[in-house]
Amino acid sequence: MKFFGIREIAGCATLAGGLMLSTAAFAGPETVEGPGHDPACFAPWNDEIKYMQWEPRDGPHKIAVVNGFVGNTWRIQMIQTAKAFAEQEDIASQIEEFKVVSTGTDVAAQLGAIEDFINQGFDAIVTIAVSPEGFDRVIRLADRNDVVVVPFDNVLDTDKVMQVNEDQLEMGRMYARWLMEQLGDKTSGKILEVRGLQGNSVDRDRHIGFRELMEPSGNWDIVEVVGNWDDGTAQKVTADAIAVHKEFDAVVVQGGTTGAVRAMLDAGHPLVPIAGESENGYRKLLAEYGPQGLKGTSIGQSPGMVAIAMKAALAALDGNVMPQLISVPIPFADYDEMEADKNYWPDLTDNFFTVNEFPPCGVNITAREIMAKSADNN
Repeated sequence: MKFFGIREIAGCATLAGGLMLSTAAFAGPETVEGPGHDPACFAPWNDEIKYMQWEPRDGPHKIAVVNGFVGNTWRIQMIQTAKAFAEQEDIASQIEEFKVVSTGTDVAAQLGAIEDFINQGFDAIVTIAVSPEGFDRVIRLADRNDVVVVPFDNVLDTDKVMQVNEDQLEMGRMYARWLMEQLGDKTSGKILEVRGLQGNSVDRDRHIGFRELMEPSGNWDIVEVVGNWDDGTAQKVTADAIAVHKEFDAVVVQGGTTGAVRAMLDAGHPLVPIAGESENGYRKLLAEYGPQGLKGTSIGQSPGMVAIAMKAALAALDGNVMPQLISVPIPFADYDEMEADKNYWPDLTDNFFTVNEFPPCGVNITAREIMAKSADNN
């Protein structure tokens, strides 16, 4: 509880001894001038991003990760990564209590969980937002309680909180640029677009970025299916699309790429260019079938981004100046760049996401550390 002298704050209730208690002791972060803390790690999204600063406080801190959907391997690995990162020696020393919960796809349930952690006195909450909208109430509550909220991956349509993400619009454009390069002079035909989990900003922005470049490049018939970023779902909807449309000239998969490629192979579909995610199984298939004509690019949205969000929250709690929107570089590898035990791992499971190192941030979570954790709430 903070107390202020009469000259510092007006309109507060007077307490015994002449001190006054503010009814709004905290007001969230201040907007300040840059540059920000550790710009090699916490790179601002662009030159127009504002900077934020919270009052520093002593650690160790209480940190929560509030996930939404947990029905695909990316989310499972993200939770495992968060738990592994929290146990790394230099991070564990900064954390008093660490909680992880997954609330499903209901926005109200996620908002309720965030409010609960704020009311329990947690210092920072890292979250993948179920929806890019509807969080104003919890942001105001967090500000009143001086809690640092850090959305990442599926971020919010607001500049009121610090957020961490890769440029999802640019990732969609990368899909389109690569496919156009592979298709060469071809300017018409059918393209299969396997989208992600509906209602999320990541799915929306990748889709917009892809269509922004792909549609004007030719007279394309783009067939959309929903794969939920999940191998099993993507395999089924790809197989169904092939059964109906027979043949595609190219394929783009936001996630669940291993399943989509397996559906193509099972159907005897021609090996057409495919732009997909960074799943280990997909990269195994590129390594195996690349010499037979499978051309693909593997663009990574790493589950390890949760570690950058946690690290940013801890930096903010130390009172450092932080960019409002932090940009994480987009890693990728093409079919002719596959190297065993370097950018894919033959001995690891297909559903392992291959990018979990962030050298500029000093973050490197090993596969052994990640796979030793569960995705259960704790």
